[in-house]
Amino acid sequence: MELFKNTNYDFLGWKWPFIGASLVLSVAGIISLWMKGGPRYGIDFKGGMVMTVKFSGKPPIDEIRSAVSKRVTGGVNVQTFEAQSGEVAIGTELADPKQLDQNRRVVLETLQSTFGQPVAGKLDFNGAGRDALTDRLRDALARNNVAMSDAELQKLVKDLLDFRDTPPRSGLLASFDQLSALPGLKPAVINTLKQECYLAPFTVRNVEVVGPQVGADLRQRAIWATLAALGGMLVYIAFRFEWIYGVAAVVACFHDTIITVGFFSLFDKEITMTVIAALLTLVGYSMNDTIVIFDRIRENLKLSRRERLEDVINRSVNQTLSRTVMTSGLTFLTVMALFLFGGQVLHGFSFALVVGILIGTYSSVFVASPIVLFWHNWFDARKGAPVVVAPAKLSPAKEPARKSSVKAVK
Repeated sequence: MELFKNTNYDFLGWKWPFIGASLVLSVAGIISLWMKGGPRYGIDFKGGMVMTVKFSGKPPIDEIRSAVSKRVTGGVNVQTFEAQSGEVAIGTELADPKQLDQNRRVVLETLQSTFGQPVAGKLDFNGAGRDALTDRLRDALARNNVAMSDAELQKLVKDLLDFRDTPPRSGLLASFDQLSALPGLKPAVINTLKQECYLAPFTVRNVEVVGPQVGADLRQRAIWATLAALGGMLVYIAFRFEWIYGVAAVVACFHDTIITVGFFSLFDKEITMTVIAALLTLVGYSMNDTIVIFDRIRENLKLSRRERLEDVINRSVNQTLSRTVMTSGLTFLTVMALFLFGGQVLHGFSFALVVGILIGTYSSVFVASPIVLFWHNWFDARKGAPVVVAPAKLSPAKEPARKSSVKAVK
């Protein structure tokens, strides 16, 4: 499918404005990184704890952040997940591995005292485990004249927790009366639960802890993975085309990565593992776009040996314009939808791809191609080789038989 036919745009004629824009964006990003002491790494890379908590209603983000910040030293990050999910991620930074378990307990106690409001030492049924609930019910059921063996008590607790954790409740009961739907459950058991337990409006779904040493190792591996990807592509393109094509493609990819990371610094966004995945995706995407243009340049050079290289590059970009617009445009629409509607979890990933696709598309034309052109012009001028000049275009009525003119540059 061709969106554009027989186009003849002078893309290289606009190379300097785009190169200037790239320099401005690169310098702005580097200055921002320097002033902030480097990228703002997420907990994946600098170490810390992330606790995923599900609320029965809309999570009170500001109240959570305020309560936790008062009791936890260091940075506290609170992020929501998908709309209507009721889930929130509470992240804390850690400089000392000994504080890992301590911070987990402090965050949990803060949530319980702020939102759970336990009464007279009651147990939170929504957050209780099997052993804690078994110990709490053993004597309470006996006091309420509910005779039950230990095996029967274990089965009762298992049934209660399975009912609590099964969708649509998913770990949260709004009322003990919901347990009446459990087959065979006696009203005396429900009354005992009401006496001994309460229902907090939240439950802890997951706790992830990353030590500082692990975070530093992940950060180093991410850097090496990106550099290895660029190095491997450089070798492949140098083998497939010429070494200058490989250099141009890698410089364009490096340019895309620098500007994308710079945007993360300018907008104060975290670099996480999902962002690194997006950057590696971006490297492959940009490289593929560049190779398509380079391959068309190579084909046209074989057919038009006496044509100026600048004209060959312009014609090659025009011939691949439909493909570039279709692939980049459709991919951009997809990642833009992720950015707008994907929620907080995919926000960093989609932001990196939105910026990277825009930058990567124009870098293939206005960064990689000019590098090849500059190198060949400089190399030919240094060798004193003749530079082929395209014949002047005449109107069809006055155009004589075509003759190529060659001007030697001394």
